[in-house]
Amino acid sequence: MAKKIYVGNMSYRTTEEELRDLFAQYGTVLSANIIIDRETRRPKGFAFVEMEEDASADAAISELDGKDFGGRNLRVNEAIAKPRPAHGSYRH
Repeated sequence: MAKKIYVGNMSYRTTEEELRDLFAQYGTVLSANIIIDRETRRPKGFAFVEMEEDASADAAISELDGKDFGGRNLRVNEAIAKPRPAHGSYRH
């Protein structure tokens, strides 16, 4: 089963291709998405990587957390899904 990984403290110059290549050392990468600020259209400094195998994802998390990449020490851990409010449940 696929596992989603949070990657934080990234250099703003890191590309999705570089991120994919970094994680591909540990297994098959299904997706690598750098989060972009809607207003400035610039990277926010974090991303999500989805890996095909749980064991590969766990190895990547173990090896890459704290590793220097692009001049920054990455924060790498399993992504935790945030519950989203249902439509119509917002309070005014």
